[in-house]
Amino acid sequence: MKRRDFIKKTATLVPALSLFPADLSSITRSSGPGQMEKRMFGKTGAMLSVIGFGGIVVRDATPEEAAVRVKQAIDAGVNYFDVAPGYGDAEIKLGPALEPYRANVFLSDKTNKRTRDEARAELEESLKRLRTDYFDLYQHHGVTRMEQVETIMGPGGAMETFLEAKAEGKVRHLGFSAHSVEAAMALMEAYDFDSIMFPVNLATWHSGNFGPQVLAMAQQKNMGIIALKAMAKRRWLQDAPERSRYPKAWYEPFANEEDMLMGLRFGLSHPITTAIPPGEEKLFEKALKLHHKAEPLTRAEAESMKQQASAWEPMFKYPM
Repeated sequence: MKRRDFIKKTATLVPALSLFPADLSSITRSSGPGQMEKRMFGKTGAMLSVIGFGGIVVRDATPEEAAVRVKQAIDAGVNYFDVAPGYGDAEIKLGPALEPYRANVFLSDKTNKRTRDEARAELEESLKRLRTDYFDLYQHHGVTRMEQVETIMGPGGAMETFLEAKAEGKVRHLGFSAHSVEAAMALMEAYDFDSIMFPVNLATWHSGNFGPQVLAMAQQKNMGIIALKAMAKRRWLQDAPERSRYPKAWYEPFANEEDMLMGLRFGLSHPITTAIPPGEEKLFEKALKLHHKAEPLTRAEAESMKQQASAWEPMFKYPM
């Protein structure tokens, strides 16, 4: 599909914007007193915690620190854990720490390998590192360019390994993460994936036109939606003094709890299943503290946030 035709086609999804935010009627939700809310993960049937554990939280941790951080998440009600080989030693640290809880959590891994043989090798290594026989979800990681989509879905592409691994029982559900509207839409058109991981962020949504089209299509296809960047403010400014405080974050996170809660509320007011906080452990702890306050936005609050965020500089824009 030519790029101008692709852009024209995605414009037809604009009416679906009326579904967002603060309309959660399309997604099954459950919670109890003192419990973390869980939501249905698309067509998989799984109920997952609204806050997910990003594996970067245990990157560079000692085994003892990793065990403490995982237990903290489990005790808070988190049952979605996500990791990738590209997160340094996170797989190696998460495997032993998560092993005692493996039967009761939904474990997701990813690969940024685009060809069949490379993806197979990485999948097998990840299974060993995570000390598991299968992944509940396996994702194409960080797909951005259309040529990557073509390689993944073409002859000898990574999708062949995904389908084979599912038939073998080594993965149960298939998904992808993307950082461009074009790549996300193309992948959803190419295959009936179970899930998508995508930025759902105030600034990118309102001033970057980045996200509404993707979530609309994902919802139409009854996909599980995993939100990234809900607590992100912007890309780091050059020589920002705060950068040293967050060595695991490639973007500047919100600095105070009020703004963090605003970002979480915006994300969780959409029909997403789970939001992944930044990989910094102190920011993950903030998300665990704040999640119970992340009530769906009222229409007045949504409009106020829109007016505020429309003037911000987004991390991503559409069209690119």
